[in-house]
Amino acid sequence: MQYSAKIAIALTAIGALATFYGTSTGTQQAEGHHQHFIKCAKVCADCQVMCDSCFQHCQSLVSKGKTEHTKTMLACVDCAEFCALAAKMSARESAYSASACDSCAKVCDDCAQHCERHKDDRHMADCAKSCRECAKACRTMIEHLKR
Repeated sequence: MQYSAKIAIALTAIGALATFYGTSTGTQQAEGHHQHFIKCAKVCADCQVMCDSCFQHCQSLVSKGKTEHTKTMLACVDCAEFCALAAKMSARESAYSASACDSCAKVCDDCAQHCERHKDDRHMADCAKSCRECAKACRTMIEHLKR
């Protein structure tokens, strides 16, 4: 085989490998992008469940005359709605997911503050923790989208 034929074969092989790795890397990047959305959606959905549960808990306390839980109850029900929206938008990789996540993070911060005021209540402590995790996941998602 002539020297120029060997070079042509080598260049063809290098080109094929570059195409393979370029496509593979692109696929990996797309998969990583998708995973950011899915992770955020799951954390938001978990927080929505926790906030709805905490709403029920607070509603029970308020019905027993513990009206100091009214603001927390309302924060939880509103937070659950924002979390549900952010979960849905992130799961379908909506162009509006960053807006939904930004609002969700802010409402989660507020809800967590309300729940943290009741330090001796385990249910509210769990809700606050979930809200903090959700706010963090939403902000991470927003940062990922800026890249």
